[in-house]
Amino acid sequence: MNRNIRRLPDAEQEVMQALWACQVPAARTDIEEILFQTHSMAMTTLLTLLTRLSERGFVKIEKEGRRSLYTPCISREEYLASQSKSFFEKLCGGNLSVFASALCDSGLSREEIAQLRTLLERGEL
Repeated sequence: MNRNIRRLPDAEQEVMQALWACQVPAARTDIEEILFQTHSMAMTTLLTLLTRLSERGFVKIEKEGRRSLYTPCISREEYLASQSKSFFEKLCGGNLSVFASALCDSGLSREEIAQLRTLLERGEL
């Protein structure tokens, strides 16, 4: 996946996280149920954000009778890969040493660093 995916504003990213957690296609009520666990959002706000996400190509909206069903057009993995690449290039200048140092200084536990090392050694990343 080499597609450059634009970074989402926080509110839209929260909606996408909720949609990715749902069984798709998801109804608005399914998305609201997931969002309620982190923070509630007015129905009109949610619908506005879903419309924006659709206009930006992140969500597909299908009508089923009077209700709409929502399907992500971009997977969580695609979004994460794109944003990680952007972070690496913009904030670390593409320098792996700077990135590794920042990662180690980020508060990861020794166990998490060891797990990361193991994944790298096995070629699983």
